[in-house]
Amino acid sequence: MSVHPIRLAVFLVSAALLAAVAGQAASARSTAGPIKIGISLSLSGDFSDSGKAAQRGYKLWANTVNKKGGVLGRKVQLVIRDDTSSPTQAQTNYQTFITKDKVDLVFGPFSTLLSAPSAAVANRYGYAFIEPAGGGPAVFQEKLHNVFFTQPAPVLQSGDVFAKFLLSLPKSERPKTAAYPSLDDPFSSPVADEVRSKLEKGGVKTVYKTIYPSETTDMGPVIQKVASKHPDAVIGGTQNGDAYAQVKAMVQQKFSPKFLFLTNGPNDPAEFPSKVGKKNVNGIFATGDWFPQEHSFGNAAFVKAYVKAYGGSAQTIDPTSAEAYAAGQLVQAVAAKTKSIDNKTIISTLHTGTWKTVEGNLRWNSIGEPQGSDLLVEWINGKLYPVYPKSLALHKPVVPKPAWGSGK
Repeated sequence: MSVHPIRLAVFLVSAALLAAVAGQAASARSTAGPIKIGISLSLSGDFSDSGKAAQRGYKLWANTVNKKGGVLGRKVQLVIRDDTSSPTQAQTNYQTFITKDKVDLVFGPFSTLLSAPSAAVANRYGYAFIEPAGGGPAVFQEKLHNVFFTQPAPVLQSGDVFAKFLLSLPKSERPKTAAYPSLDDPFSSPVADEVRSKLEKGGVKTVYKTIYPSETTDMGPVIQKVASKHPDAVIGGTQNGDAYAQVKAMVQQKFSPKFLFLTNGPNDPAEFPSKVGKKNVNGIFATGDWFPQEHSFGNAAFVKAYVKAYGGSAQTIDPTSAEAYAAGQLVQAVAAKTKSIDNKTIISTLHTGTWKTVEGNLRWNSIGEPQGSDLLVEWINGKLYPVYPKSLALHKPVVPKPAWGSGK
């Protein structure tokens, strides 16, 4: 059967026109309606407290930007599912967001445990993976180009600022010896090891080092061994519970080192004083990625909006909320610069320059590791202040540590 050349030409032109119209319609659908963002969060399980803090930050950003007309004239719609603190469920959630819900973007969950496998799912489909709380080695060892961690420094480097601070002191004020009691934990003890490496290179002698089991509740025997070495500085790789127990044991044994740094615990402004006693907090150092007093981009407005939306005070805001809020700020910034929220555009754009957020000015290497530094914070007169580096400090450091019970 033959087809007349003119009819064939008309048919081909009509088909081309239909294809073009269909393409335009698809394009219109992709840029019309709300911007859907899929987020897996631990609303139950081990990470639920932090997961809910991230949820507050994400929702606050969405509500704030929607009041101003959304992003590129489109309202933001968050599609949030509980991952029950399970890496497997988090992976499933992101698979569903992308293949079934057809979300425009995804934001990350809480913790390295969930972020690492979830980032791989997002990468498989070409989605940017802006994530607030997964800065451990497992996230970056896959060398994914789509990952952007919204904190100033990776977890392993978070304690570096303390080592830099100590080594910046006049030699007469620096510690000569140090002890390192750390929890058997994949994040805490490596941070202390990083600090130890830098201090040893700087001439600070290690007089004691131990890794205690995660089930240890009585820190008395550990601290007794530490105290017997009379170190000038104690650097503990801790999570919250054992940090409180370490301080309590030091107070009970009347052992007060000149410098005390704990990786986690002291950086919780709401819980730490109540756990160790308000008069025992002064002079204790930790690190943090965000504080309500800092003068970072949009931070004052964030703090004001957070307190209005959720109550409490600036001092009771969980940093995880700020980290999640920063993820939204990055999308806004890319949209303002490129007039696009295409995932490919977001990935390529964020890999250039420095980006202002409530978490400070952020930039990343090719695999999403931030290239900045956390802040060193210290308890002074019953309050937690950023004290180093000097350019961001809100109070001069107090050294050596005051005696136990000398606080206000």
